[in-house]
Amino acid sequence: MRAVIQRVTSARVTVDERTIGEIAHGLLVLLGVEAGDGPADVHYIAAKIRDLRIFPDEAGKMNLSVMDRQGSVLVVSQFTLSGDARNGRRPSFASAAPPQIARALYEDVVREVKASGLGVETGEFQAMMQVALVNDGPVTILLDSRKTF
Repeated sequence: MRAVIQRVTSARVTVDERTIGEIAHGLLVLLGVEAGDGPADVHYIAAKIRDLRIFPDEAGKMNLSVMDRQGSVLVVSQFTLSGDARNGRRPSFASAAPPQIARALYEDVVREVKASGLGVETGEFQAMMQVALVNDGPVTILLDSRKTF
């Protein structure tokens, strides 16, 4: 499972010009589910979303989590995070999980993050979405539950 986590002052996702998820201060999470992912990957990513210390404390040092800051989280599914562009010019998405499996694991991540008490908004699984954000910092973190990077 892969995630791009961005610290934001605001973020929103729209489908057909209709806003379906929007947050103020917090995290935008783009989430890609890969073949072979399971409960351990869900737990790893959800815990990182909840506990990653990428917000500044009173001294300006990145030392606080989204939980500490009482921020919100916008989780958007993005299968293209599984894209492999090492060969040729067109990425291969062979390592992406099939939609029915990916949807269930995406929903598990959302459920686990919500269970922590954070406000959570989502995109629409398998929809063409437009994501708008104001990256704060900018701070962008890449995660891979298999720790390949």
